[in-house]
Amino acid sequence: MLYKIQAKIDKTTMKDFFTALTDGTVASQEPDGPYIVNAMQKALMTDDETVEWYQTCQCATPLKHERETVYDRYLHDIKTTRVSEVKDDIQGRSFWDFMENVYYDDTYSF
Repeated sequence: MLYKIQAKIDKTTMKDFFTALTDGTVASQEPDGPYIVNAMQKALMTDDETVEWYQTCQCATPLKHERETVYDRYLHDIKTTRVSEVKDDIQGRSFWDFMENVYYDDTYSF
């Protein structure tokens, strides 16, 4: 099943989230690690605190495993909406670029 996801970021954990996404921690997670990394690479910041993306999940509870193992550590107020197709309706800046800027810039302010 395909979902459109909207979540609020936890700004205090963005460096840790980016580290987990880039050092292989998340990617090595079975069965969904690579899907999580891919989703975050495509996710967009729609405002200073909100990230949105599309993701496929076969769980009875949307993103159950992904939330338990990754997302709930770094994001909150996660909302999932079942959709039939990916649309070009999310507008914003790259979430990946945002996390990378936070990671490499010790003076980055929110």
